[in-house]
Amino acid sequence: MESTKVVRDEQRPAIHLVDSECDALYALALAIQSKRPERAEMLLAELDRAEVVPAGKLPKGVVTMNSHVEFFDEATAKPRTVQLVYPQHADIDAGRLSILSPVGIGLIGMSEGSAILWPDRDGHQRLLRIVSVKAAEG
Repeated sequence: MESTKVVRDEQRPAIHLVDSECDALYALALAIQSKRPERAEMLLAELDRAEVVPAGKLPKGVVTMNSHVEFFDEATAKPRTVQLVYPQHADIDAGRLSILSPVGIGLIGMSEGSAILWPDRDGHQRLLRIVSVKAAEG
């Protein structure tokens, strides 16, 4: 029988969020709480542990909404590049990953070079390592 290792907050890498995005993501999490409580809980937990800063104070190389993220998924041993978007703009075939997907929640606020052990849709733990982040244009 395989055991699942629980990762405590102090073992997770620090994350940073822009204050305006954090507010929008809290509203989104609360809006889905009755229909998707597990996802809402995951997102709220990440928002609660984030260091929230004004846009001008955000460190370089941090995953924000609409940024393009290249990450390495240790489970597939392949790099992936996605744009992290709000659910209404999601289109995985076009590389636009919803913030409400398990991987999307795991990526938000992460910095280049950091990694997180994070559950996928099936509950399997996957190590996601951020390779590069290209800020959203505009």
